[in-house]
Amino acid sequence: MSGGRLALESALEAKQAELVRILEACESVCVGYSGGVDSVFLARVAVDVLGRDRVLAVTGRSASYPAVQHRMALECVHRFRIPHLEVETDELADPRYAANPVDRCYFCKTELWSRLGVIARRYGLRTVADGSNADDRSDHRPGTRAALEHGVRSPLQEAGLGKAEIRRLSRRLGLPTWDQPASPCLASRLPYGLAVTPERLDQVERAEQALREQGLRELRVRHHGDAARIEVAPEELDRAAAVVHRSVDRLLALGFRRVLLDVEGYRRGALNEALVQLGMR
Repeated sequence: MSGGRLALESALEAKQAELVRILEACESVCVGYSGGVDSVFLARVAVDVLGRDRVLAVTGRSASYPAVQHRMALECVHRFRIPHLEVETDELADPRYAANPVDRCYFCKTELWSRLGVIARRYGLRTVADGSNADDRSDHRPGTRAALEHGVRSPLQEAGLGKAEIRRLSRRLGLPTWDQPASPCLASRLPYGLAVTPERLDQVERAEQALREQGLRELRVRHHGDAARIEVAPEELDRAAAVVHRSVDRLLALGFRRVLLDVEGYRRGALNEALVQLGMR
């Protein structure tokens, strides 16, 4: 192993050890568990460190939660015997969330952490934790404010673990999420200012499912009212045009009038590009 790789491996081991120390200090945890890369890794390590009787992974279910993520969440719960609970959240009933302002996530996370706080107290769990990682500090995340207000800890972020490192450690643990594409809430497909409704969320989810069935892996269907703008991973752009062409009728049947393929491809944080243009970031 080269000196550079040895140094990287040593740094990763140090962060992993710090994560263990942080979880031990938490004593017991209620983990906000979406089934994504970060939350699955955190829940699995928490069980290893604290034991099943001191960990509860809680999934908030609503119309904005992708079904594909829910399936992965349940698969990991059953495979790795992670104590698990589901709770219905009702952020869409909050007009401040439904209006889809730039701080929409604050209202969603306020709803989620309020409910998880109650659950943690009910089960005698000392700490509520989320899966935020070190890379999240550089993105626009209004939900972080809600987490701070509710005393939610971010053990992965505190340990300095970024997404690539979490994927690497997840692979070592045999987690199927290690190379899973990110799958944030469906509301993130709607540009700020376009009202969040169950109907629009359902359109997005059905459209993305139709494209996955055609073999695309990492994608977003951005809802622009009457138009669906499709972003796919840059490495899939070459074949995306043919896939989208075959899927146009299915997408139009969902209520879209136009189907557009974004030739720039999917990029992390695309929803927040408008904030940069408006000088808000």
